[in-house]
Parts: sequence; structure tokens; C-alpha cells
Amino acid sequence: RKRKVVTTNSRHWMHKYNNLIKILVVNGPEQVWVSDITYIQLRKQWGYLSLITDAYSKKIMGWAFRKDLSAQGCIDALRMAIADRKYPQNKLIHHSDRGSQYCSKSYVGILTDGNIAVSMTENGDPYENAIAERVNGILKAEFDLYGAQTGLRETTRKIRDNIQVYNQIRPHASCDYLTPEQAHLKQGELKKRWKPKKYKSDQNTNV
Repeated sequence: RKRKVVTTNSRHWMHKYNNLIKILVVNGPEQVWVSDITYIQLRKQWGYLSLITDAYSKKIMGWAFRKDLSAQGCIDALRMAIADRKYPQNKLIHHSDRGSQYCSKSYVGILTDGNIAVSMTENGDPYENAIAERVNGILKAEFDLYGAQTGLRETTRKIRDNIQVYNQIRPHASCDYLTPEQAHLKQGELKKRWKPKKYKSDQNTNV
């Protein structure tokens, strides 16, 4: 699906941070959080869903849904995630794109006060925030959120219910077929259970 709505404005004067997770090996929960904003179509306008996901367990730690792209939605999601931490003693990195919401003084201030390191994409490449993009896609495709076509209250309720199912019931092939809630209780490397995709050139070589 082609992106219909721009949710990131990185052309601003605020300070941008380096990418701290380029070569980092994530081997436990609450080591890295990834954040992103995605759009959902309401009855007569767009709504914007802010998500914070744990990179290890793929658990959605915090979320907020609003009719605007202000920093408040991201702040609400961040506060929810911090309140839901299970390992507050762990050193945590928060990774996002360079959108103005994540660079805002109020948002960075919450991270700094919580002793959470700030990391951001550097080249505008979605692969630099691939986990967050993947979670967006799962919620919208598998849980039918591409076009809710309902009001804010109804859509918010649907998002809440779907995130609960996602966290507690849906297994992930990237997490040894554990649910995010189960994976969040683990430590160490989780086996990836998907099979690598075979392309025609590979198949011809094997013949």
C-alpha cells in the first residue's frame, strides 16, 4: 500500500540525535524501544496512532490515538510505556525517526528525566526503524485498521482491543512463536522461525 499521509516532518530547527542501535545486538526486553506514528482513516478525517514497541519482545508498551499530529500523542504513548516497564533497572534506548514530535523539548525532557538514551534514524531510511514500521503494518493489515471509517471514540476502542490481542494472543515468528507478553519475560536470543524467501535465481541454482 502506498503511504497516503505524511506523518514525519524532519525539516525543523530542533536538535537531532545519532543512531545508537546500528550495530547493537538486542538480547533482552526493555533494552531498546522503537517509536513511530501511523495514520488511520476515520469517518471524515485522519487519525494518528503513536506507538512505542519493545524491540526484543515486539510488545506494544504504549500507544495514543489523536486527531492531530502534535507531540502530545507521542508524549501520552511514552508515559504509558514508562508506567508499564517491568525492568526499570535496565539501560534503555529510545529509537525513533527525526520527526518534530520526538525532537520536541517536552518529549526529550521525559526521556532525559527517565535516564533513557535518545537514538534517531539518520538517513530517512525506513529500514533504520524497521521494527516500528513492521508493527504498524501488522496492526493495520491483520487487525483491519487501514480504514476504520468510524468516529474517534469507536476507533480508539477498536485499537485498544486489538493491541490487547496483539500483545497477549498473537505469536511472532521472530520471537520463537511466543506472544509479545511471553517474550517480554525472556532473556537471551529468541529464535527466528520464519523461512528465508527463495528467489528464482536461487531455485534455478538448486535444480
